[in-house]
Amino acid sequence: MKISFNKLSDKARVWIYPSSRKLSDIEVKEIIILCDDFINQWTAHNNSLLASVDIPYNRFIVIGLEIEFNAASGCSIDSSVHFIQTLEKKFNIVLLDKMNVTFKQGEYLTHKSLNDFKDMAKKGSVNADTIVFNNLINDLASYRSQWEIPMKESWHSRFIK
Repeated sequence: MKISFNKLSDKARVWIYPSSRKLSDIEVKEIIILCDDFINQWTAHNNSLLASVDIPYNRFIVIGLEIEFNAASGCSIDSSVHFIQTLEKKFNIVLLDKMNVTFKQGEYLTHKSLNDFKDMAKKGSVNADTIVFNNLINDLASYRSQWEIPMKESWHSRFIK
């Protein structure tokens, strides 16, 4: 069942899928419809799940699940991954490759492979104050406070000289 993203509790589980490219406004609208359809039929052991989607910067697909309503099971998580794979194919984007980093360069978002990002850190093209997106967080409280942070406050800091 769908709930407004801003009504999810801080304990809600989140999955963050960074897109390999910026999505158009038209694509975002279509993805939201597809996500809403998925969420409305998403279950764990035949129990409805209370969830929502957010697409910040037209660059990330964030699924939030209210775990105090019903928690996800292995099968329901698998079904969400399969759903994300269908979005990848339909929109010709990469969402599941965790070996990438998205970060801000001025007002723009940049998406690079982890190796390219490491090289940029070595060359000083990114630094401790570069805003990175920590897509490893897994609850809404962390998403709200620790997702978009300076590199020095993230796991990315290990790449700083």
